[in-house]
Amino acid sequence: MRKMLNFSVAFLALSATGCTGPAAGNHPQPPPPPQASNCSSLSLGQGASLGGFVPFPSDSLWNQDISSTPVDANSSAIITFIGAGVGLHADFGAGQYLGSTIGIPYLIVGGQQGPVTINFTAYGSESDPGPMPVPVTAPIEGYPNPGTGDRHVLVLDNSNCFLYELSSSSVSGSSWNAGSAAVWDLLKNEQRPYTWTSADAAGLPIFPGLVHYDEVAAGQVRHALRFTLQQSRAAFISPASHWAANSSNALAAPMGMRMRLKAGYDVSAYSATNQVILNALKKYGMIMADNGSNMYLSGAPDDHWDNNDLRALGQVSASNFEVLQMTPVYTQNNIPSGAAPQITSFTASSNSIVAGTQVALSWVVSGASYLIVSPDPGAVRGASVSVAPAQSTTYTLYATNAFGRATATVSITVH
Repeated sequence: MRKMLNFSVAFLALSATGCTGPAAGNHPQPPPPPQASNCSSLSLGQGASLGGFVPFPSDSLWNQDISSTPVDANSSAIITFIGAGVGLHADFGAGQYLGSTIGIPYLIVGGQQGPVTINFTAYGSESDPGPMPVPVTAPIEGYPNPGTGDRHVLVLDNSNCFLYELSSSSVSGSSWNAGSAAVWDLLKNEQRPYTWTSADAAGLPIFPGLVHYDEVAAGQVRHALRFTLQQSRAAFISPASHWAANSSNALAAPMGMRMRLKAGYDVSAYSATNQVILNALKKYGMIMADNGSNMYLSGAPDDHWDNNDLRALGQVSASNFEVLQMTPVYTQNNIPSGAAPQITSFTASSNSIVAGTQVALSWVVSGASYLIVSPDPGAVRGASVSVAPAQSTTYTLYATNAFGRATATVSITVH
């Protein structure tokens, strides 16, 4: 099997932090049917309101109540390895630090946003293909001075309910250069291939693990949170799919490791804002997603945050957490194997048209977790889509699941 990539991690000067499955033979169960679309509750704009929307179905590992999940047998030793006295740090806030915004920004666009070319500079073979509806005006992590950090770009499409995430991003004219890119269906428990990275070192989506001001203001965070640790080993657990090892110590965290604030920890002395965050850490926990500073909790920037108040979270130390049971842990020796999707057919209703004529692209696919048609319309659901090419175009269908990707092409001549 291909050796896993060592995802390079840079630290933002503003915070000195990284930006930021089943055992072999026991294949994961297929995802449940998508929930009803409610992405229409997402407002448009940078850092816009989610309107109560929580990505992924309620049975997603991101959204599961883990308050009664058993503790890992090595929890105490792992906490000691991290540093029992290391305090929690909110890696987000209001305003800027050294000219850079604090946190990982996001942008919500609508159906009017057209596709934009993505040029891959590092992990194109493990990325989802563009173009993507990611405007070149989308904020890069650390804006207005992104520096040499992970330079994440997160864009949600509220018309189609897909999430697009880029890393190592920079604008090149009317297109993007990116180290990697991933598309996430916000209505499904999508599974990208084991061993593939994403815009995050763990192969995870970033946006679902951020602390958002509007959900805290509403009084409840209903999902797990993203955090970083300085050291990780060559292993991962679900929902992660990739490792970025920088330690051979058996107590170093695997990507995807989940920690929970102890139920008995008294949060009553904290502000209402911090109580919401801490109670979420009791109920949903936090998921290790990247190499970075120890116990750094990820969130979206917002001028409503009170930075002094968020610093009080530093009183919560690693010793107040416990590591949840890690079973199974995936290493190079037990990565699940299985069949990539099968594309039985990929056809066009007409292969020769006048410019602008509507053409139906149809496919028969089995075993796919998600589908993309490139160069447009991009991420799709169902078994067909309509296109109207202005020039002769070869369309590629990408069908992806936990074990790989299959492709097929069809050409339409425009005259």
